[in-house]
Amino acid sequence: MNFTIDKQSLDELNLLGKFRQGSVYSLFNQVKTRGGEQLLDQLFRTPLTDAEAINRRTAVFRFFQESKFQFPFDAQQVVLMREYVDAESSKNYMQTWAGVLLKKCLSSLTRDERYKALIQGLQATIVTMKKCFGFASSLSAMTGPYQQEASAILQILQSPEISRLIDTDIYTDISVGNIARYDHLLKNKLNKEIRLILDFIAASDVNIAVGNIAAEKGFTYARAMPKERNILRAIDLKHPSIGGAIGNTIEMAAQQNVIFLTGANMAGKSTWMKSIGIGMYLAHIGFPVAAKSMEFSVREGIYSSINVADNIALGYSHFYAEVVRVKNAADATATGKHLLLMFDELFKGTNVKDAFDGTLAVTESFAEYTNCLFIVSTHIIEVGAALKNRNNIQFTFMPTVLEGSVPRYTYRLQEGITEDRQGMMIIRNEGILELIGN
Repeated sequence: MNFTIDKQSLDELNLLGKFRQGSVYSLFNQVKTRGGEQLLDQLFRTPLTDAEAINRRTAVFRFFQESKFQFPFDAQQVVLMREYVDAESSKNYMQTWAGVLLKKCLSSLTRDERYKALIQGLQATIVTMKKCFGFASSLSAMTGPYQQEASAILQILQSPEISRLIDTDIYTDISVGNIARYDHLLKNKLNKEIRLILDFIAASDVNIAVGNIAAEKGFTYARAMPKERNILRAIDLKHPSIGGAIGNTIEMAAQQNVIFLTGANMAGKSTWMKSIGIGMYLAHIGFPVAAKSMEFSVREGIYSSINVADNIALGYSHFYAEVVRVKNAADATATGKHLLLMFDELFKGTNVKDAFDGTLAVTESFAEYTNCLFIVSTHIIEVGAALKNRNNIQFTFMPTVLEGSVPRYTYRLQEGITEDRQGMMIIRNEGILELIGN
């Protein structure tokens, strides 16, 4: 089953986007090749829903991290190799030979650069495959989760035809016949195998980059479990893109699958919810998470409502957009899927009485779906008192510490329901009433 996450949730968690400031993708985008970047993008867009597949991928990343590999290829030579392999070529050897001879003649008579590009591409391919042979040989000799993949590539590189190619001295003059023979071999006869080598290089690029990021940032790898367990446990979980972020612990299970989160504005509720969502998403793509440890039951999707905006095009007010968002989440939950759902400050687009009633009703309703994990935050703390009789709801809050008349936020999660009410204090501290009075 495919993992479900919509655009709003992706945007709220700031997961994707190469050039999007602070995106989680940009944090991991330390690859050196275009193929590596394409693979990284593919992995980020296709979370896994099989616990064994997730754990296999995390094992590979951990293996590369612990082995401390450095990327052994020259990125520019990999580019030239890919361009060379992708270039158009005749499927007939004699036509290939004639084409190479024509390019060589034109390069001598005119400023035609195609023959030079052909030679450079072939040379880059030979050099890259030599380095790939050495790297694959080292990997295949190491017992670990990537041994089978490395051995498969090594077998291709040890085939008689490619072995002869790898042994070619690129600094000597290569005859037109040999160039045509290699060109036909690489672009036609063994094109599939050559592309597998390029895929191996791209995968190595991603594996090394992700392992390096995990080591540099002190991230760890989450352990995936079957969805039926319906648990989420993480120690010192934090936002991966915030320097010096404060970590907190979370523990959810079928018997306590709902977190009711309270706290004053700016206390850190939204950032904590985003940290949870990002951690779960990264865990589902097998990537390292910003935590000391984490284990989770596989989800079939993530649904968030953190930064809901009005929709002028559809004529939606802010409140109605919130209602539609909750309705969509209810539809997804009713399918029986095992989801993670997060709602921040429900119904803030309406009056306090309706927000109270709506938050209470929605929380009680979603609490019935014990195959889902549900987190709701609010600063309407009175809702918490009305939910005290629900055994599967746990209450946590982000505290505010007063230093004189100035609030300080610790971002350290505590059990219970907050009593903090600093709204008017902040208004007075900013001198708003005096400005209005003048």
